Amino acid sequence: MTMEPQEYHEALAQLAWLVELGADEAIGAVGVNRYEEKVKPARVPVEAPVVAVDKPVDIPAEAARLAAGCADLEALRAALEGFDGCALKRGARNTVFSDGNPAARVMIIGEAPGRDEDIQGKPFIGHSGQLLDKMLAAIGLSRNAEAPEDAVYITNVLPWRPPQNRDPLDEEKAMMKPFLMRHIELVKPQVLLLVGNPSNQTLLETNQGVTRLRGKWHEVAGIPALPIFHPAYLLRRPEKKREAWADLLMLKTKLEEG
Repeated sequence: MTMEPQEYHEALAQLAWLVELGADEAIGAVGVNRYEEKVKPARVPVEAPVVAVDKPVDIPAEAARLAAGCADLEALRAALEGFDGCALKRGARNTVFSDGNPAARVMIIGEAPGRDEDIQGKPFIGHSGQLLDKMLAAIGLSRNAEAPEDAVYITNVLPWRPPQNRDPLDEEKAMMKPFLMRHIELVKPQVLLLVGNPSNQTLLETNQGVTRLRGKWHEVAGIPALPIFHPAYLLRRPEKKREAWADLLMLKTKLEEG
């Protein structure tokens, strides 16, 4: 087929225009009818693979299960150290389990470790702990005593230090309560001394503070429990030491009565 010069130059200009648009490759010699109806091949059903999905762990229930399975204090400590459900553990240096004589008649329960406690791995070691030791010594008790009648055993609601020594959160207290209750069951104290708001609110299941709770005996799992001010509070409010002394005399009288 012979093209006229004008047709040739028009065709060449159109080709150049297509190249500029990026159409620089021929796909096929035969045009495609986009309106032609095509028969699609039948699809063969393929069974989807079965993927195992892990069920979410009920952390409080897991804590309760672990705590209930502990036959002694050594097993309880190991269970706490192996429990990863509480985020506080990841930011703590140590698991603060206890101090004192587990055969003591008096079990003291504080709220949570502070900086010094986190470093040394024992409860009530800092300035508030020193004041607590003096308060106990005033009624003839000590964490270092060998005789059960003169000794105390100390632990906390939380075994790990909260950031910046903030108060324990309600969900943290609820999560760790099964471990605490099992701790009390294993020690079998005659008397509980509940130090500060978090320990009282956790074990007495109340929103009231120590100011309203102190001065009278309560009960936790059948055990007489006495709320007292936290020593850190007494360091800030020394005028409250008179009330704290009255509470300690209540404890002394209770122990003398047997």
